[in-house]
Amino acid sequence: MKNIYLLFIPLLFSYTQILAQENTVLLIADDVSADYFGVYSKTTDTAKAPNIRSLAENGIRYTKAWAAPVCSPTRAGMLTGQYSFRTGVGGVISGTAAPQLDTAEMTIARLLKSYAPTKYATACVGKWHVHNNAPAKRSYPNLMGFDFYSGSFNGAITDYYNYPIIRNGATDTVKIYATTQTINDAIAWLDTVQSTKPFFLWVAFNAPHTPYHLPPSSLCNTAGLTGTQAHIDANPKLYFKAAIEAMDTEIGRLIQYLKTKNKFTNTNFIFIGDNGSSREMAQNADNTKSKETIYDYGVRVPFVVSGPRVTNKNIESDALINTVDIFATVAEMSGFTSWKTSIPSSKTIDSRSFLPIVNGEKVLIRNWIFSEQFNTPSEAKDGKTIRNQDYHLLRMDNGTEEFYNQTLDKEEANNLLKTTISSTDWSNYKQLCDTLIALTGKGSCQSASINNSNSTIIHLYPNPVSDYLHISSDIEITEVSIHNSIGKKLMISNSNEINISHLDSGIYFVEVTQKNKNKSTHKIIKI
Repeated sequence: MKNIYLLFIPLLFSYTQILAQENTVLLIADDVSADYFGVYSKTTDTAKAPNIRSLAENGIRYTKAWAAPVCSPTRAGMLTGQYSFRTGVGGVISGTAAPQLDTAEMTIARLLKSYAPTKYATACVGKWHVHNNAPAKRSYPNLMGFDFYSGSFNGAITDYYNYPIIRNGATDTVKIYATTQTINDAIAWLDTVQSTKPFFLWVAFNAPHTPYHLPPSSLCNTAGLTGTQAHIDANPKLYFKAAIEAMDTEIGRLIQYLKTKNKFTNTNFIFIGDNGSSREMAQNADNTKSKETIYDYGVRVPFVVSGPRVTNKNIESDALINTVDIFATVAEMSGFTSWKTSIPSSKTIDSRSFLPIVNGEKVLIRNWIFSEQFNTPSEAKDGKTIRNQDYHLLRMDNGTEEFYNQTLDKEEANNLLKTTISSTDWSNYKQLCDTLIALTGKGSCQSASINNSNSTIIHLYPNPVSDYLHISSDIEITEVSIHNSIGKKLMISNSNEINISHLDSGIYFVEVTQKNKNKSTHKIIKI
């Protein structure tokens, strides 16, 4: 028995080393929702994407995966495993005033390159967009752990056939179709990697983001597409789909390269979008609830994992996944199970590894997922959002809230906070609201009273409140009175918006009278 045990040890070590040698390719599409690839939806607007579809059919496709509403926060979160309020990157980086990612952060590239038991070769090709394009910042991808970087720092290129790129800090101008150039750079770098060294490759396409320039006919079906600006303006979705097809063709070229180098079967692929489709390309019923918003369509993205780690092929998972979870998952895919020991104890990492799900385990990784958006200066669309399996709570920074049952109302047309709400609805609201407050340290939950005679709920928000108290109900409110802690009536109003800024800080009671003569009392805190 002892001899058998001794023989088993090197076999176990060998197996661990094999797992550690797996490569990872992260493929990021720009500005496209999950309903364009034929992976989740078979709509007539689905683009032809056989290579992406093949990855999905040989892997796992997640139906409830969230990113940030715009690209820069999503990328910062994947790099660091942190939510936007920790990285400081909450909106599109478009100038020197926008908060940008701290170069001292522990990125997934730095973790794999310098701290993992097996040191990885690392590269990022394509769109960067977590810093502005200042000369002093052009070496930042290399400083943050990538052996090689080639691509564009900006949120978009102005011409897919003529654009500036940065290669390891040096600028250049390229006149090759951008999607092709991204894969050219990826393959050229892979040719330099030692055959025995594992790699992590971050591939960030500009496509199918604007401008919707006609791709080469070798990459997609261009029949009927003239490529003139007038035709593009009249038929933008046709060119958008063509850009997706061209991207898929180039992904196929990368896959074929890996096959010829005998690296495909040992490479895990993660394919995602960085946020939902723009309003112009949105396929949801209300296209105002798209990119740049914290509605589900603005943050839900295609998310496919394929490769040797996937145990059960061609399955759909409703597990709750955040794009920040890529950080921990890639680390553990790379054999670095103790990655947390390399993170300073003062640093909070929000990333949760979904590798157990990839491995076929039936485990719960998350009870909720979170996203947010904030800009400098702040904008009306800024806010924070959280969901569980069924319900979705949105809290705008201006204090307004919306709440949806995502399972029954996928288009988010029925704000439950403006309807007759059930006790189950309210329980989920409170759960999500309490979690949001605990996570961010900000905000408050609405106060509610269930009227037993008609099952309506009255909402008072915000609470605590500093100035204006808002009151909503399905039944018309005829009178609102505010009392101090000993019952003295201080104010009376027939409005559902009351200015209480003149009141001292403390606890007050609000009595609400409805048109049907029902009365309810609610406690508020004035700050």
